[in-house]
Amino acid sequence: MRRLDKEMFHSLSLLGMVMGLIFFAASLTPSLMPRSYLVQGALSGVSAGVGYMIGTALTWLWFYLQLPAPDKSLKLARWSIGLACLLLCLAALWHATFWQNSIRLLWKMPPIATAEPYWLAAVAAGTFLAVFIVGRLFRLACLVFSTWLSRIVPSRLSKVVGALLAVALFWSIGQGILLRLALDAADASFRQADALIGDDQPSPRDAAKTGSAASLVTWQGLGRQGRHFIASGPAASEISGFWNRKAQEPLRVYVGLNNAETSKERAALALKELIRQGAFDRSLLVIVVPTGTGWVDPAAMDTLEYLQHGDVASVAVQYSYLASWMSLLFEPEQGEETAVDLFDAVYGYWSKLPRDKRPKLYLHGLSLGALNSQLSLDIYNVIGDPVNGALWSGPPFRSARWKAATATRAQGTPEWLPKFRDGSVIRFANQEHAPDQYAALWGPLRVVYLQYASDPVVFFDAASAFREPEWMKAPRGPDVSPQLTWIPVVTMLQLLFDMMIATTSPVGYGHIYAPQHYIDSWISLTDASIAPQDVTRLKSLFASRFGMAL
Repeated sequence: MRRLDKEMFHSLSLLGMVMGLIFFAASLTPSLMPRSYLVQGALSGVSAGVGYMIGTALTWLWFYLQLPAPDKSLKLARWSIGLACLLLCLAALWHATFWQNSIRLLWKMPPIATAEPYWLAAVAAGTFLAVFIVGRLFRLACLVFSTWLSRIVPSRLSKVVGALLAVALFWSIGQGILLRLALDAADASFRQADALIGDDQPSPRDAAKTGSAASLVTWQGLGRQGRHFIASGPAASEISGFWNRKAQEPLRVYVGLNNAETSKERAALALKELIRQGAFDRSLLVIVVPTGTGWVDPAAMDTLEYLQHGDVASVAVQYSYLASWMSLLFEPEQGEETAVDLFDAVYGYWSKLPRDKRPKLYLHGLSLGALNSQLSLDIYNVIGDPVNGALWSGPPFRSARWKAATATRAQGTPEWLPKFRDGSVIRFANQEHAPDQYAALWGPLRVVYLQYASDPVVFFDAASAFREPEWMKAPRGPDVSPQLTWIPVVTMLQLLFDMMIATTSPVGYGHIYAPQHYIDSWISLTDASIAPQDVTRLKSLFASRFGMAL
C-alpha cells in the first residue's frame, strides 16, 4: 500500500507541472468554436493533464538516456519558473473573455461579460485530477510489468517492453471495454428517444404519404427523426401561396431501422415506397443520407422543395441512433453499407427508365451523411449514365473525395475555399461565395461542397498536433478568429472539443448550415430559373423561420 500511495500521489514531476501549466494557459486561446466555462474547463483540464504527461515522459527519457541530472541546489530557479508559469495562467485567464469574444463578434453573437474564471479553473482542476489519476495508474502498470520482466530480461529492455505492455493494456480497456460500453449506453439512450411518438405527430391520413395506412412503411417503425422528416415538410398550399401559382405536394420517403431487418431490405422497401408514391414521375429525385441519429436537415430539403414548386421526391434510410460526431470518431464505417444499398437500389431502377421520362437524380448528405453519401457514389459504376449532381454540406475530415479535391486545389486558393480545376465538376461554397461564381460551365455531373471555415467537423485534423493546418494560414475564412494561433498538441485538443460542440453554433456558422446558402447551391446544381428578387424573398422567408437576419 505504501508503494501504491507513493506511485499515485508523490514524486510530482517538475517539468510535468511546468508543461501542464503552459498547456492550461495555451488552451484558453481561441479556436473555431466559442466555449462555455464548462467546456473550456474540461478542455483546459485535459490539456493540462496531457502537458503533464509529456513533461513526465521527457523527464523519464532524460534519465533513461543517463544524461546529467539537474542541479538540485537551484531552488531559486525552480521557484522562479513555477511563479512565471502561474503568472502566465493568470494572464491567460484574464484574456479568456477577449479571446472568446473574438469569435462571438464575428458570428454576430452577443459578447460575454466574463469567462467565469473561477468556475472554469474549478472544472479544469477536477478534470486534471481525473487525467492525473489515469496517468499514475498507467505509470504503476508500467512499473509492475517492468519489475516482472526485469527478472528475465535486462533492466532497460524491461522498462521499454513494460511501457508497451501498459499501452496495450490501457488501449484494450479504453477501446475494447469502456468505449464499447459507452457507445452501447449511448446507442440505447438514442434508441429510446428515437422510439418516442409525440402526440402532435399522428400517422398521416393522406394515402400518398409514407407511414399512412396505405403505405408500405409503418409509421411506428420510422423512428422519431423519420416521423419528423415526413410530417415537417412544406405543404403544396404553402409553396403555392409563396409563388402565387399552383404547386405540387412534395414526396418524402423514409425507412427507419425498425421497418426492416437488414440494410438491403430497408433499401428495397424504400424503392417500393418510391414507386408506390409515383416518385419517378417527378422532375427531381434526391437520395438523402441522414446524419448519425437519422436526422435530415430541413434547411436543405425544404428550400429545394420551394425552389422546385414541390415537384421533388426525396428518400432517406436510417442507419444509426448515435450522434454523428460519435460515429465519425469511433465507428467511421457506420452507415456506408446502408448508403450504398440505397443508392444501388434507386439508381438501378432509375437508370433503366427512358432518359427523357425520368427525374433528374441528385445526392445529398450533411455531416456523416455527406461522408456516407460520397462513399455510395462509385464514379466508375455510373460513368456511362451519371447522376445529375450532389450537394454535400459539412463534409467530415475523413471524406476521401473531398480531401483529394482540396489537396489538388488551384495554387493560391485557400483550403477553406479551394478551387478545383476549372469548376466544371466540383465547386466549393460558403457564406460569402456561391457555387455559380466560376467562369466554366457545369459538366454533366455537378458536385457542390458547402462548407464553413469555422466548421471543426470539416477541418479537424489529428496532424494539427504537430503541424499548422493549411486553413489557419492567411487569408483566413471570414468566420475564423484572427486571434487563433497554432500551438502544438493544444490546437488538436481544441479542435477535438470544438467538433464535439459543433452543433451548438448559431445558424450560418460552425456545423449549422443556413438555408440561404443551400438555396444558392441548389439553384446552381439544378439550373433553377428564378428572378433575383424572388431569390431574395425566399431567403428572407427561411431566414425568418430560422431566426436569422439577412
